[in-house]
Amino acid sequence: MTDIELTVPENVEGERLDTFIARNVETLTRAAVQRLVESGMVTVDGVPPKPSLKLKGGERVTVVVPPPVEAAPVPEDIPLEILYEDRDLIVVNKAAGMVVHPGAGSSSGTLVNALLGHCTDLSGIGGELRPGIVHRIDKDTSGILVVAKNDAAHLALSEQFREHSIKRIYYAIVYGSLKGDTGRLESVIGRHPTDRKRMSGKARHGKHAVTHWRVIGRYPGMCLIRLRLETGRTHQIRVHLSEAGYPLVGDEVYGGGARLASVKDPVLRRLIKELGRQALHAKTLGFIHPSTKEYLEFDTELPRDMASIIGHLEQPAQK
Repeated sequence: MTDIELTVPENVEGERLDTFIARNVETLTRAAVQRLVESGMVTVDGVPPKPSLKLKGGERVTVVVPPPVEAAPVPEDIPLEILYEDRDLIVVNKAAGMVVHPGAGSSSGTLVNALLGHCTDLSGIGGELRPGIVHRIDKDTSGILVVAKNDAAHLALSEQFREHSIKRIYYAIVYGSLKGDTGRLESVIGRHPTDRKRMSGKARHGKHAVTHWRVIGRYPGMCLIRLRLETGRTHQIRVHLSEAGYPLVGDEVYGGGARLASVKDPVLRRLIKELGRQALHAKTLGFIHPSTKEYLEFDTELPRDMASIIGHLEQPAQK
């Protein structure tokens, strides 16, 4: 069992309890919350409530979540863009919208399901649900991942990630105009104190995170930037840029969605709506091969949805 403690902010007065919990606990749908309430697994200030309870603000909500029933992922015939493959590893260019491994609400259609449909020799260190998975990127982030096909490769690649010796370059489109052409963002990133779907640089407990940035292109109200990860924390780029005042275009969780109202160009607004995700792409990945000890580096073009936005911004009429 997992106990989740939530404090209701004053600004959510009148919101239904089940809606509030589903919004703040990423792994729970509203229907799942209602089942937990009916089973007595939710209390508000120590008292079992009804799902429709209207919150006043300031309440202490406790949610007891039973452990998930895990099932082994099933191989699926899902197309993959494979950049490189040998007996030790696979390098893929993950499409936006694909979850990396099975979890709550994502038992199929994941990268792991696709990899199992492509090959059977994935390392077991990641466990039954995460075979071969050495690192992850968000569902709605596109770009390069390396996957281990045996335990020796997995251990060697994991060590490089721990030592921060992996080269990881991302491209992002952000709102605003960064001051200067290069910079460094640093904070301790941990779980947001009240919104469990988010991470925060103001968390009481977290891990040290460093992101280096460089402006690639400046446009009215936006920038295309290159980011190099020195560390790799959950949502690191999204948190750092949002809290610096430059949220990613399309990022509904970290403030990018609210900035759409400032976009007056109807074509640009349409392109951002069609993007339907944060404008973030894991463009380059470089590492030492576990067996040959040779340095390998892989690079990809911007995906079509991000490239369309940049293409429109670079039109002479937009300058």
